[in-house]
Amino acid sequence: MILIPLAKGFEEIEAVSLIDILRRAELDILIGGVGTLEVEGAHGIKIQADILVEKVKSEDLEMIVLPGGWDGTYALADDADVQRLLQEMDKEGKDIAAICAAPYALNKAGVLKHNYTCYPSVENEIRQEGYSSEKNIVTDGNVMTSRGPGTVFEFALAIVEKLKGKKVAQALETGMLIKY
Repeated sequence: MILIPLAKGFEEIEAVSLIDILRRAELDILIGGVGTLEVEGAHGIKIQADILVEKVKSEDLEMIVLPGGWDGTYALADDADVQRLLQEMDKEGKDIAAICAAPYALNKAGVLKHNYTCYPSVENEIRQEGYSSEKNIVTDGNVMTSRGPGTVFEFALAIVEKLKGKKVAQALETGMLIKY
């Protein structure tokens, strides 16, 4: 199961695209709400979560994927349950992914590896060392990061490839008419 935690102010394009593409790949997605089951995004779109994040156990997860959006990211970084899940999953070597501003929340949890990428300027809130502005996706160990809304399709397909293989990812890419 893959947890996508949503907090007030999340980036809707990233969250909905990730949920949609990963479900198209027949991956089991759990939408976790931080503090509430109805979570409002940065642009006023509300998403109904499946479960409160506080009720999620890391042993039930294979991966956690954090969408960006500054307000949502700060909330993920400040939420004890999200931080606990990130730390437990990292300790177990489970996959962790974050896009846009969300690597900030990974850094706060102490799970962001040396090499990473994020939305331009967020690195100033994290650290310059190890930051790449040249790649849309950076994988370092069990942690995958991506740059922002414009890279979400590539990011989601990279997650699909990691979990389901290149053939499934390529079939989705072709079926959705994604061109890079």
